[in-house]
Amino acid sequence: MSLSNPSLLQVVKKQYAFKLKAYAQVFFSLVITQLIGVFFSLGASGGMSGSSESIQMKVNYYSTNNVVFFTMLWAFITAITITTKAYRNDDFAFVANRISSNLSNVLFLLTASIVGGITATLSTYLIKVILVYFFGYQLVTAPGTMAATNIFLLGLSTTIFYFFLICSLGYFFGTLVQINKIFIVLLPAAFIGLLTAEGTGKVKLATAAVEFIFTESSILLFFIKVIASAGLLLTCAFILADRMEVRQ
Repeated sequence: MSLSNPSLLQVVKKQYAFKLKAYAQVFFSLVITQLIGVFFSLGASGGMSGSSESIQMKVNYYSTNNVVFFTMLWAFITAITITTKAYRNDDFAFVANRISSNLSNVLFLLTASIVGGITATLSTYLIKVILVYFFGYQLVTAPGTMAATNIFLLGLSTTIFYFFLICSLGYFFGTLVQINKIFIVLLPAAFIGLLTAEGTGKVKLATAAVEFIFTESSILLFFIKVIASAGLLLTCAFILADRMEVRQ
């Protein structure tokens, strides 16, 4: 019998390192998902045109909104996937408990959010390269390297926080489904019902939730709201997971 008594931190680190290697296919699916988003982003999201006696000009606007949307979908599905039985059973290769398993999952989701945020933000340059070298477009950029750097870093951090919030929501939903399979039906039904009620104007719950986080003008308050919301979702998921059988 071994006399070693590994600490929680050591167990979490081992599980996290194992999941980074074992779940490598998750990042491959991220690349495929974002390439699909890039393809849909090649269509202009807006534009304007003008002309004079000898000059005709047309300006098109492009964005990475489609890439971000598809990455959010990827993040949500990934978070649900790692709560499934097949992924949970991987933790039994370690001397672990629910706490270490959940913490290593959160670290993995945070890593996935960071990778997804970086690649989604950098996809704007891929779109520019495609437009210039394959479509013959000429880029017009605003001057100011420092300002551009600040905007880039702000957009990057905001995107990462968005993805982590979506991951937390997916992890919470996935845990609910593992507790009782009836939630496979109840959650989509509740979502459709909520959208229907929002459309008729009888309920403003979804609108209020979106406005609470996504329309925040203060970046500091935005980060606080996202951290608090993600923390609440993950805490609820941890409590629910603790109710599950050891190898349910």
